[in-house]
Amino acid sequence: MSTSVAVPHGLGEPSRWVRDWAHLVAPGGAVLDVASGAGRHARFFASRGHPVTAVDRDAAALELLRDAPHVSPLVADLENAPWPLPGDAAFAAIVVTNYLHRPLFPQLLHALAPGGVLVYETFAQGNESVGKPFNPAFLLAPGELLERVRGQLRVVAYQDGFLAQPRPAYIQRICAIREAAGSNNPEQTAFPPCYELAG
Repeated sequence: MSTSVAVPHGLGEPSRWVRDWAHLVAPGGAVLDVASGAGRHARFFASRGHPVTAVDRDAAALELLRDAPHVSPLVADLENAPWPLPGDAAFAAIVVTNYLHRPLFPQLLHALAPGGVLVYETFAQGNESVGKPFNPAFLLAPGELLERVRGQLRVVAYQDGFLAQPRPAYIQRICAIREAAGSNNPEQTAFPPCYELAG
């Protein structure tokens, strides 16, 4: 008789979307990995010299990060408990992938430092036709990420559509920056907004 073993989420290679925009994060800047699971993105940013706070409710998954250099695992229920970080905590980047809890958006935007980068990627409406998640509560409406950051962050890139790889999925993803007053950083001004279907 075979025994099924639950595999912690957050293993494997970092998202290509996250890798593509990691260069915009200030060198050595603190990163918040939200719903990190076993920490594929926490490890990625730590390997680039960033101190990372990895937050998840899955203590077993976070245990895999216990000895990871530059990573501080934090067990917290982001949906049924108060925001687990100090109100003045500010991050050079906040990364969220394959996770959606809409009430968190104000906290995430508040925790983004001037010049900070939000990199967000998760499932969108239409995904119920090709696989999990099916629940509309976990699927972004068309243009929703744009609306969530409108008037607060500058959009560097945005995609909304169907991806065939690594598995068929409807996704929405954004990279957006909280511009610092008087910022002239060419790394953060060289990219016009890019609105396109994911491919």
